[in-house]
Amino acid sequence: MSNQVIDLSTTLGNAWFPAPIFTASGCASSGKELSQFFDLREIGAVVTKSVMNKARHGRPTPRMAETPSGMLNSIGLQGPGIDHFLANDVPWLLERGAKVIVSIAGETTDEYAMLARKVRAVPGISALEVNISCPNVENRGMVFACERESSARAIDGVRKIIGGEIPIIAKLTPDVTDITSIASAVVDAGADGLALINTVLGMVINLDTMKPHLGGKTGGLSGPAIRPVAVRAIYQVHSAMPDVPILGMGGVSSGRDALELILAGASGVSVGTASFGDPTAIPRIQRELAALLLARGFSSIKDAVGYAHRDEGM
Repeated sequence: MSNQVIDLSTTLGNAWFPAPIFTASGCASSGKELSQFFDLREIGAVVTKSVMNKARHGRPTPRMAETPSGMLNSIGLQGPGIDHFLANDVPWLLERGAKVIVSIAGETTDEYAMLARKVRAVPGISALEVNISCPNVENRGMVFACERESSARAIDGVRKIIGGEIPIIAKLTPDVTDITSIASAVVDAGADGLALINTVLGMVINLDTMKPHLGGKTGGLSGPAIRPVAVRAIYQVHSAMPDVPILGMGGVSSGRDALELILAGASGVSVGTASFGDPTAIPRIQRELAALLLARGFSSIKDAVGYAHRDEGM
């Protein structure tokens, strides 16, 4: 790398982050395991595993299955519940100087609001990820983020509680006909940014039992197999709403992958599945990204965000 300096800092709403690569919710719990391999202050932020109001045991085993260029998981939001999480995990991260994005998930709009109220009471959190791509028991097992109305209701409830204190990032599913329609609904309801994309719904059949392999039958597909889906979703949403910051994710395992999402319109990139095979993936990807940006004449991340849209009237 040359002696040139590149500004790797980025912003999501009114929150500033020192670097562009984040953990992906669900793939690093609350960061304790990864902290053995690198300083959590070196990365953009730790996006915590989505936490619910009460402790959850999750779905039955088996919970994971390898697939070509990816993996399926069916964990079912296992976790300790919000009170234990805020009392133990968040203070641990803040004491180590990490930037923290808390991810919450609810089964009802009231639960999202209740979670937001509890998170609001804890100082030092950089942003709130609202994972609305999980089962909605108010609507026969549908997913909040599959419909404009339910998506907007969930975000509106959180916005009323949080006010303007920290940015709200709505996490959306790609399993919809028009992701830009859902994105516009949550932004209109008060989301400051978007997390794109959650896993893609999939299934594996075990040829020995001739039944679904996962205990929960279906699972979320992650890994390199879904990266083109993520690039497409980010590109479409950034094209429709260029001023709305996007935290991109989906199959990123190298600096080249991260740059592709940034050029499509992401202001930051989360890394998940890649960390399972390489616990140092995040700092490595960050270094590779910096070198790639310099080689292409960029002096900052911000200059590269959405570059693939240039000369399209933006």
